[in-house]
Amino acid sequence: MKKENLGRRLLQIVIVLFGISFFTFGLTYLSPGDPAEIMLTECGNIPTPELLEQTRAELGLDKPFLVQYGNWLKGVLTGDMGKSYSMKVPVVEKLVSCFFPTLKLALASLLIMILFSIPLGILSAVYHNRWPDYLVRGLTFFGVSVPNFWIGLILLSIFGVQLRWVTVSGGSTDFKSLVLPAVTLAIAMSAKYTRQVRIAVLEELQQDYVTGAHMRGLSEKKILWKHVLPNATLPLVTLLGLSLGSLLGGTAVVEIIYNWPGLGSMAVKAISCRDYPLVQGYVLWIALLYMGINLLVDLSYERLDPRLKEER
Repeated sequence: MKKENLGRRLLQIVIVLFGISFFTFGLTYLSPGDPAEIMLTECGNIPTPELLEQTRAELGLDKPFLVQYGNWLKGVLTGDMGKSYSMKVPVVEKLVSCFFPTLKLALASLLIMILFSIPLGILSAVYHNRWPDYLVRGLTFFGVSVPNFWIGLILLSIFGVQLRWVTVSGGSTDFKSLVLPAVTLAIAMSAKYTRQVRIAVLEELQQDYVTGAHMRGLSEKKILWKHVLPNATLPLVTLLGLSLGSLLGGTAVVEIIYNWPGLGSMAVKAISCRDYPLVQGYVLWIALLYMGINLLVDLSYERLDPRLKEER
């Protein structure tokens, strides 16, 4: 990617982040509920009007909207997203502490998905309209149709309640606690990516260069691994990038089922507590991750297909 295009993309990211931050801050400002009152009544006490006014002044909630947004944006630019109302810790510190468990879960689920979806997709494409293809398509149909929360509850009931291989309470991020949530996320993703791999490989198998390779006497195995698969990977890279961004945003349902201390469960708790600084920081954090991953995916295209570099 040329420097001009890269600079343009970075400028677009900055503009989009500014728009997202303004929109999110405006929604939280207009949302019902008083954060100061919620924060003071957590312990079951009823705050006095004087204490409420004092707390609002300390939090800066008594100032006009644009002043509040300007102060918050100034803090964000210096690395300070404020302090969580409910957890009494800096927002950046909380986001970082929840990001690494989510990253660990996302990479594990992607690895499991790749290990299953790529071989099954290739098998389904190679044996097109034969019994292995029908079997794989049936499995993927089941995987796409079944919701994640149902799969999570079934796996937790079998391996947590009956077999007692994992603790039902969760709360840990060790390998033993990682397996079930990663498998739960990977099942639905594997079903979707298996279909995508199958479609991509089938399209490449129908290209003229495959016919030419057969006429030159190349083996099926060499054609598949040396020519078809490299050409079929380009559209899959985009899907992998989007899936990674989605997973890093936190899969709230799965994280809540397994009590996984990641970004998804943190976001649900922040919303329920009207923890506006944490919600605003979370939305901005996820937007930055999404756009950063999309930029990396675009940069990787030129490595995977040098023709794109020549066109640009």
